[in-house]
Amino acid sequence: MAGKQIPTILSRQIVAKSRLLRIEAVDLKFSNGVLRQYERMQGSGRGAVLVVPMQDEDTMLLVREYAAGLHNYQLGFPKGLIDPGETPEEAAVRELKEEIGFGARELTALKSVTMAPAFFSATMTLFIGRDLYPERLEGDEPEPLEVVPWKLSAIDELLAQPDFTEARSVAALLLVQRWLAQGGAK
Repeated sequence: MAGKQIPTILSRQIVAKSRLLRIEAVDLKFSNGVLRQYERMQGSGRGAVLVVPMQDEDTMLLVREYAAGLHNYQLGFPKGLIDPGETPEEAAVRELKEEIGFGARELTALKSVTMAPAFFSATMTLFIGRDLYPERLEGDEPEPLEVVPWKLSAIDELLAQPDFTEARSVAALLLVQRWLAQGGAK
């Protein structure tokens, strides 16, 4: 709704904090006078990146890694937080080197997305990475990640995989498919 007045923040207070997360209670007053308290997780403020690495014109590289929230292994694209002082592009290349052992000479930003914006203040930039070259950096993963090549021509099969459920990876896949259909590969 364009033109809507953003609620006035009356107060903010940290109500829970862990090593990784901070939960903030926000007291708001809406333009119609309604008062409401929301709780939200504060992001790091640095942002994050996700990269769809293209090994060749028809092959993407995914990773299978442990997902603590689901307590199982999930298939998705390399991703991670932007480190202090890094640009999103630098973070994208670093994450590729840490997670799949390749850098990318060509990065194209597809879209910045949010996740559960009613409760979480974080953004992630989705990239497609092309012209890969071998280079490995030490990452923070507790075990080596399984790199899984997947043909673009088999997107429907990927979407049907029970371990390919992470919404940002699904969104990135569909954006890459659209980008390529619009001539992005040229």
